[in-house]
Amino acid sequence: MKVILLADIKSVGKKGDVINTSDGYARNYLFPRKLAQEATEENLHIINAKKENERRKKVAEMEEAQALAEQLKGKELKLVVKTGESGRLFGAITSKDIAELIKKQFNVNIDKKKIVMDTLKQTGTYDIELKIYPEVSSKIKVVIVPEQ
Repeated sequence: MKVILLADIKSVGKKGDVINTSDGYARNYLFPRKLAQEATEENLHIINAKKENERRKKVAEMEEAQALAEQLKGKELKLVVKTGESGRLFGAITSKDIAELIKKQFNVNIDKKKIVMDTLKQTGTYDIELKIYPEVSSKIKVVIVPEQ
C-alpha cells in the first residue's frame, strides 16, 4: 500500500515521502497514530503543492540572505574603546556588541549567533565572518581603536 508520511519515522522515511508499506503496517500502526495517510491522487496533489510552497519560501529566503550579504560585504565598523597600556581593552568585544553596532550603523538586524568570532581583547583590525544563511556568508572588517 502506498502511503504519505506525515512525520519523520526512523528507518522508514521523512515527512512528505511517499513509501510502499504492507497493508497491516499502514492500517494498524501508521494510520491510527496519524503518522501517515493513504496516497490518493488528491492527497498527492496537496503534498506536492506544500512541497512547492516550501521550496519557493526557501528560495526567497536565500535570495534575501544573498542581498544582505552583498550589502554588508567589505563594510568596515569602527569601535572607540577604553584601553590600558599595551592596547589591551577594559572588558571585551563580543558578538553581541558587533550585532548592535551593525544594527546602529547599517540598520540591519543580524543575530549574534550568526557572527563567527572569538571575543576581542586587543586593539587592532579584525576580519569577522557573518553566517547569514547556511550557504551564505559575508566578511566584515572591525577596527578597534583606543579612546584619546
